[in-house]
Amino acid sequence: MTEKATPVILTELTDDGVMILTLNRPERHNAWTLEMELLYNELFDRAETDPRVRAVVLTGAGRGFCPGMDMSVLDGASSGARPWPTGQLPPRTRPMTFPKPVVAAVNGACAGIGFNQAVMCDVRFAVPQAKFAAAFSARGLVAEDGVSWILPRLVGYGNAADLLLSSRRITGTEAHAMGLVNRLVEPEDLLSEALDYATGLARSASPYAMSLIKRQLADDQARTFAESSERAAELLAVAKRAPDYREGVLSFIERRPPAFPALGEEAQQLEGTSS
Repeated sequence: MTEKATPVILTELTDDGVMILTLNRPERHNAWTLEMELLYNELFDRAETDPRVRAVVLTGAGRGFCPGMDMSVLDGASSGARPWPTGQLPPRTRPMTFPKPVVAAVNGACAGIGFNQAVMCDVRFAVPQAKFAAAFSARGLVAEDGVSWILPRLVGYGNAADLLLSSRRITGTEAHAMGLVNRLVEPEDLLSEALDYATGLARSASPYAMSLIKRQLADDQARTFAESSERAAELLAVAKRAPDYREGVLSFIERRPPAFPALGEEAQQLEGTSS
């Protein structure tokens, strides 16, 4: 009997609704491949439609997070021997378009595509020894996947220009100092603390409200303050019609944990009360 190959991304769903996605090529420090990219998008698609999933934690197996594209893939793509199927794959922006919170737990090398995926997560936890690098200019490439839009908003124009132009490596400590990393955690506590944070979101925050807030954070980057305030008023009127608003108020008054419906279920409940 042929043994089943180990998946390049491992999944685990906790009882509190946190999906842990672990990039799983530890012998290559979780370097990115086409197989990984296809499964990555598939797993995010599944998590988006699964009502049990309320948050995602993204991390890497072994000592690395993701150092970028596997060198064998880069060699084939740069020589033309095995071109990357550009244009045939969805954009590498899944954490940005995912309507539920995504927390990165960066445990080691984080460069290239790995850097971009970590940057696209909503919140980043990292160990002091982690190594971050955009790495694109060192490979003769441009800043990919919209990272030149995201990075200045996280660390400021000057820091973003430094990281993208130089491709230099910075530690988790320096990344934390410039605002690229939200929380600096010792290695033995990294996953548990990232998971605790995501669990807090899953237990206490409205999935519907979080989906609207993620949309606000992305869309408001291209709006003026007045436009943002106007749009917030429109979304507030929408949010107040959903059952999450009443549950949020009642749970506070009754001093109990909220029981928010899963994302998508709030619309069904709203239709049920209006019929």
